[in-house]
Amino acid sequence: MHKEESTLDLGTIKIHKNVIASIASLAALEIEGVRKIGKNFKMGLWEMVGRRSYSSVKVMFEKNDEVCVELPLVIRYNFNVPEVANKVQENVRNALEKMTNLTVRNINVAVQGIEKDEAASRQS
Repeated sequence: MHKEESTLDLGTIKIHKNVIASIASLAALEIEGVRKIGKNFKMGLWEMVGRRSYSSVKVMFEKNDEVCVELPLVIRYNFNVPEVANKVQENVRNALEKMTNLTVRNINVAVQGIEKDEAASRQS
């Protein structure tokens, strides 16, 4: 049995990869300096045709029941990129372990860009 599913007296509980991706996304967005979750090519295509796709966060389960997360981010302008990325990794790990009881092996952050806040852009 994989760790993302557990059996209790009443039955089996399975945690879908999309739930793990959602938790990772929300935890990343809690960090000051994160502008938004980045996009992958597939997500961009779905948005162009007017459909919402699943998060661009990639979740993989390893053989030893550990979870790996790949998280594309856009960082706010004027923030220290490595510092923000490290805080994201810590917050995502804590959220996933607390909410799912999964063992997190890796949280790989791919910084895809830097953007100013929209309000700040209008004032310039």
